Amino acid sequence: MSDSFGDISNSNFGAGAGAGLNANADLQDFVEKEQQRAQFSAQVHNFNDICWDKCVEKVGTKLDSRSETCLVNCVDRFIDVSLFITNRFAQLLQKSGGGM
Repeated sequence: MSDSFGDISNSNFGAGAGAGLNANADLQDFVEKEQQRAQFSAQVHNFNDICWDKCVEKVGTKLDSRSETCLVNCVDRFIDVSLFITNRFAQLLQKSGGGM
């Protein structure tokens, strides 16, 4: 009876450890994705602040078409540049990783 209990506990422990490693990896992936989302959101807010200061000359009840167009173009350019830089770094990492 004690032998079968020992066998069961050992097999459960082994399965639990493997499941724990998978859960840890899943949790780490989730945290990384959430950090990326938070960084992207912070960048967009920063771009909005910069573009607001650049494009909006006077605050009223509505944005005029010039200010609205300026804001849209400004934020779009910041996002384009951020994506370009991110993709360029990814390419450089792939090249350096491929050489190893």
